[in-house]
Amino acid sequence: MLRRHARAACTALAAAGMVLAGPQTGSAGAAQPSPGTAPAVQSAARALGTAEARPELLAAMGRDLGLTRTQAERRLVNEAEAGATAARLRDRLAGSFAGAWVAGAESGSLTVATTRAADLAAIREAGATARLVRHDLSDLERAKEALDRAAGADAPVRYVDVRANVLVVEEVRAGAGARLAAATGVPRELVRVVRSDAAPRPLYDIRGGDAYYMGGGGRCSVGFAVTRGTTQGFATAGHCGRAGQSTSGYNQVAQGTFQASVFPGSDMAWVAANSSWTSTPYVKGAGGANVQVTGSVLQTVGSSVCRSGSTTGWHCGTIQQHNTSVTYPEGTISGVTRTTVCAEPGDSGGSYISGSQAQGVTSGGSGNCSSGGTTFFQPLNPILSNYGLTLKTGGTDPGPGPGEPEPGGTWKAGTVYAAGATVTYGGSTYRCLQGHQAQSGWEPPNVPALWQRV
Repeated sequence: MLRRHARAACTALAAAGMVLAGPQTGSAGAAQPSPGTAPAVQSAARALGTAEARPELLAAMGRDLGLTRTQAERRLVNEAEAGATAARLRDRLAGSFAGAWVAGAESGSLTVATTRAADLAAIREAGATARLVRHDLSDLERAKEALDRAAGADAPVRYVDVRANVLVVEEVRAGAGARLAAATGVPRELVRVVRSDAAPRPLYDIRGGDAYYMGGGGRCSVGFAVTRGTTQGFATAGHCGRAGQSTSGYNQVAQGTFQASVFPGSDMAWVAANSSWTSTPYVKGAGGANVQVTGSVLQTVGSSVCRSGSTTGWHCGTIQQHNTSVTYPEGTISGVTRTTVCAEPGDSGGSYISGSQAQGVTSGGSGNCSSGGTTFFQPLNPILSNYGLTLKTGGTDPGPGPGEPEPGGTWKAGTVYAAGATVTYGGSTYRCLQGHQAQSGWEPPNVPALWQRV
């Protein structure tokens, strides 16, 4: 197995090989475009390239902010112009500047606050709404810095709310905010304490090919990010760890626990992550770039396949044989796939992917990535099926096909189907042509490459 031990790489080789353990209204003085027309590109918007916003960004803005595409485009232009206007006013107002903010569905209104009445006319002349407040931004930020130096987990979040002209402290334990202000000498009038039930935590991504470390020593690689209900986690090689063993991530931060593991016989396992980690539909590719995973269709012999591992990175080759049996010093495993891809200790558990289709997790092999070698992977679909896992995938849902019958039958998203399996859907029977995990958008009538009507 290609599992990297903490102190030294495993060097024992089996006979068969080694197991691889300003807004358009108010801020910049620009005219509001008529509904349904593209916004005029102004100076700041042009400089920031708002016209080149990707369709997926605009679509996400529409989904999450309740905007049409035209509104999303206008909002980006307005925010670029507002930022430029606010920056110029901050420079002009100097110590009296008390913050700026945009408002409205299209960010069409810019407000700039000041502590000096003499500034109001200049703010309005710049096309923004003027607000006179008591505390300038510099004073509030200095007070925040004092709180930051003394804050603990009982008051985990602190920020300047420029709209309210106050320093906000979120406390998870009653009285923590007041005690923090008193201990630092920050005037109580500057502070608003807000009770919160949520304590922030760091968030990390689970990505195929990244390193993880086993409690008790050793390093392996993430295979593929998965979910089981609301639990995030990843599939990996069974020889990397046993059920109950803890893991830490590529950054040595506590990550999760092995839930199940089989080795020898097979070489499969999965790790349930803690709430700081989130599954992503990616494998670490060449140069660290993300390679998207869209499914788990097992490719045919002779197909190209690439492997990602935490020791040797990204390497490619071809699939030689499926359903191979190999005997390691620890015992025999069956059902693995033989490839021409090289691997080395520490790559164990890492991702094998063909195009965007997940293939399996690195098990073992012989040779190295200097002279070449042969490596075996444990196919992913049996891992998903055995443990009730759902592969984390990305991509576009193709939606229902033309003339598709009403859904119904035995086909179910999340189920792993082997070649030859039959299902019913929409009153018809279909035979699986290629093993895969079913997902929304891959209903049998939609994907003739995967299902044949019989």
